[in-house]
Amino acid sequence: MKNKFIQSIFVIAVGSMLFTSCKPKDSGDAVSGDAAQKAYVAPGKYDEFYNFVSGGFSGQLSVYGLPSGRLFRVIPVFSVDPEKGWGYSEETKPMLNTSHGFVPWDDLHHTEMSQTNGEVDGRWVFANANNTPRIARVDLKTFKTAEIIELPNVGGNHSSPFITENTEYVVAGTRFSVPGDYVNGDVPINTYKQNFKGHISFVKVGKEGEMDLAFQIVTPGVNFDLSHAGKGKSHGWMFFSCYNTEQANTLLEVNASQKDKDFIMAVNWKKAEEYVKAGKAKKQSVKYVRNKWDEKTHTATSETKNEVLVLDATALKDICYMIPCPKSPHGCDVDPTGEYIVGSGKLAALIPVFSFDKLQSAIANKQFDGDYSGISVVKYEAALHGEVKKPGLGPLHTEFDAKGNAYTSMFVSSEVVKWDIKSLKVLDRVPTYYSVGHLCVPGGDSKKPFGKYMIAYNKITKDRYLPTGPELAQSAQIYDISGDKMRLILDFPTIGEPHYAQAAPADLIRNNGQYKFYKIAENNYPFAAKGEKEAKVVRQGNKVHVYMTSIRSHFAPDNIEGIKMGDEVYFHITNLEQDWDVPHGFSIKGANNAELLIMPGETTTLKWVPDRVGMFPMYCTDFCSALHQEMSGYVRVSPAGSNVPLTWSVGTNQPKI
Repeated sequence: MKNKFIQSIFVIAVGSMLFTSCKPKDSGDAVSGDAAQKAYVAPGKYDEFYNFVSGGFSGQLSVYGLPSGRLFRVIPVFSVDPEKGWGYSEETKPMLNTSHGFVPWDDLHHTEMSQTNGEVDGRWVFANANNTPRIARVDLKTFKTAEIIELPNVGGNHSSPFITENTEYVVAGTRFSVPGDYVNGDVPINTYKQNFKGHISFVKVGKEGEMDLAFQIVTPGVNFDLSHAGKGKSHGWMFFSCYNTEQANTLLEVNASQKDKDFIMAVNWKKAEEYVKAGKAKKQSVKYVRNKWDEKTHTATSETKNEVLVLDATALKDICYMIPCPKSPHGCDVDPTGEYIVGSGKLAALIPVFSFDKLQSAIANKQFDGDYSGISVVKYEAALHGEVKKPGLGPLHTEFDAKGNAYTSMFVSSEVVKWDIKSLKVLDRVPTYYSVGHLCVPGGDSKKPFGKYMIAYNKITKDRYLPTGPELAQSAQIYDISGDKMRLILDFPTIGEPHYAQAAPADLIRNNGQYKFYKIAENNYPFAAKGEKEAKVVRQGNKVHVYMTSIRSHFAPDNIEGIKMGDEVYFHITNLEQDWDVPHGFSIKGANNAELLIMPGETTTLKWVPDRVGMFPMYCTDFCSALHQEMSGYVRVSPAGSNVPLTWSVGTNQPKI
């Protein structure tokens, strides 16, 4: 009873601070006099960094420039996007396929950039789907989602997608432990402790970025929150924050906060690999889907997989260890040297920092404090480097610079605290506006942070922007961290609810072979028309395929007759342009899905089923030239059984067969 009473008092106190003390006392002095100059990027000049920000419940990834805060692009990942036709065109629909069917949305919380030797390399950005568990890979040559893989045995994919230092694996831990897909899940909810399990997924990444679910580790039924891979000396290990070690199944805000400490789980994935190679993993029957985009054929394919290799962490005693951590930890972060592991207990008033060397010594000397559901628990003091005392309220997430400093977000006290990794002394603190969640320092979770800026992604924006009804804009704030003191230089609205984000130097990405257009000669799409002479209309029963080209400023063909009620019409549009930034759009009256947006040299398909007899205008939806308005045409729809022949033309009033 005493513990519950103390918990209740703490929750009330936290709530009071959150809703009555939103504005920091020194907010009037928070912005320096030269802030505008530091954030200003002149017209025609480039930003120093790309910032890849999760879109939260929008299922999108947004790309901003730093330090300007300008929005460059919104990349649809797990969501449909009518602007780009993503999830609407026939080619992209398979990208949103899952074992549950077509799922056109998700809750994208975290992003992670690919690395080589522990350094950001600018090739790919990985993103997680928190709801229907998936991992996506975005290709930074095209800024397009290139692959999505579903994760079986998982009830939520929040602790994802965190990568090893050479992008060997993208790793994910389940948010909600559930019975595995390979066992009977029709069990009473209150049998959680007996039947619910966690699964950690290791997704292998190939040289070209292709993803394959290599193996999973089944663990006791806890909730994994965030994770980071070791680096340098700790390469080969993965560290996960765990909560609900009480294994509660109802009213978690009370029942999952009973203990003073939860855990960080340390996973020796190199040892796990050895066990897989030695045949220690069991093949389990499951069902999950992998979707891939092909830039040569301009199409996506979807395949269903039916088994996964699973290792049992309780049977193989040397792959997983528990480290006590103040309760309800969120962030789990590893410094650039790989020596220090930082836990962030949301309900703690300190920040524990663990030593990898001490952890290894504790394991070797069996300095354990019993076990948790069959997994050895390392003694807290045996692995502890030290604690950051009184840093603030509600530590959430930590990023690092290249000078030996750490930056931790304080959700409750609405601030960011800078502290020295070795001495654990607090060096500086700045207010945020308000209730900051995640942070981003460019390269801040790699071996080579680029520093200079720190971005805070906030949950509440009261009084920062013009009001927009009951819901206010989401926000981010940019701080200059090049000096001893952090200085706020800009805040800007963001899309969706920003969570974790990544940033990298612009030159690293834009000079890394970005596509400017697709070469027509390399377009291997079977319905491509690579010139106007190849434009045609073909009937196959009630399916009509229109091989159409677009170029400034007309379609070919632009007059089509002989379409009948009951037909399914497939417009395969090939953009013949071979110049940078000349996309064309396409839509037709009555289209109940979306437009198409076709990049130069690309072919994309719109399926259209006419619902009435009549004349249907079609037009280019993307402003492409001075004669954009003239880029249009007509489709005539006749009754079913009509004897109107199928004809098409461009540039003549009398179609030729």
